[in-house]
Amino acid sequence: MKSFRWEAAILAFGLFLLGGKVKQGIDHLVDKERVVSVKGLAEMEVPANKVVWPLMYKEIGNDPTVIYNLISQKNKAIVKFLRDHGISENDIAIAPPEVIDMQAERYGNNNTPYRYNATSVITVTSSEVDKVRNLMSEQAELLRQGIAIAGGDYRYNVSYEFTGLNDIKPKMIEEATRNARAAAEKFAKDSDSRLGKIRNASQGQFVISNRDENTPYIKSVRVVTTVNYYLKN
Repeated sequence: MKSFRWEAAILAFGLFLLGGKVKQGIDHLVDKERVVSVKGLAEMEVPANKVVWPLMYKEIGNDPTVIYNLISQKNKAIVKFLRDHGISENDIAIAPPEVIDMQAERYGNNNTPYRYNATSVITVTSSEVDKVRNLMSEQAELLRQGIAIAGGDYRYNVSYEFTGLNDIKPKMIEEATRNARAAAEKFAKDSDSRLGKIRNASQGQFVISNRDENTPYIKSVRVVTTVNYYLKN
């Protein structure tokens, strides 16, 4: 009768190797499923490189011709003031006056002594932020000429912008990713693990805001990057 001892031994050895491979695959799969998700923050303060300065004033009266003549004279005076202080003509825009007929207003006060209320706006848009900021403090010169630049209307507030985001993006993403990795390494150390490769990552949206209410010409730029790392035993 034929003996199957060798065949059985070979089969058992094969099953042993197969079991080891299966265990190794399961352990590898388990390691692959061990993931830590971390966030890395990067922040930077930058000066605004664009300013929009609306100079708004009002004229009231009963004769539209007189009002338009006054607006024309004052617009010329404002433009001269700006040009004399180094503002380029290309940075100055004069909007058509906005005129309201108070007697024609359905819900207005028809007893007002003046029929027409006109608003004129001259807007300076410039990359020379410091020059424009310094010029804002010289508005008393216009007041001496009988031109009262009005404030308080949210439509004509001074605004500052930062348009150089593409120049600082790479550096900020690098910093955010580095901070995320530092957090992941700390987590791995605390859990008696080793940090593996990146499973996936996502870059958050860049947010540009005023540093504070008193210095809108200084911007705070921030981004948060989310990175998922594999953990190893």
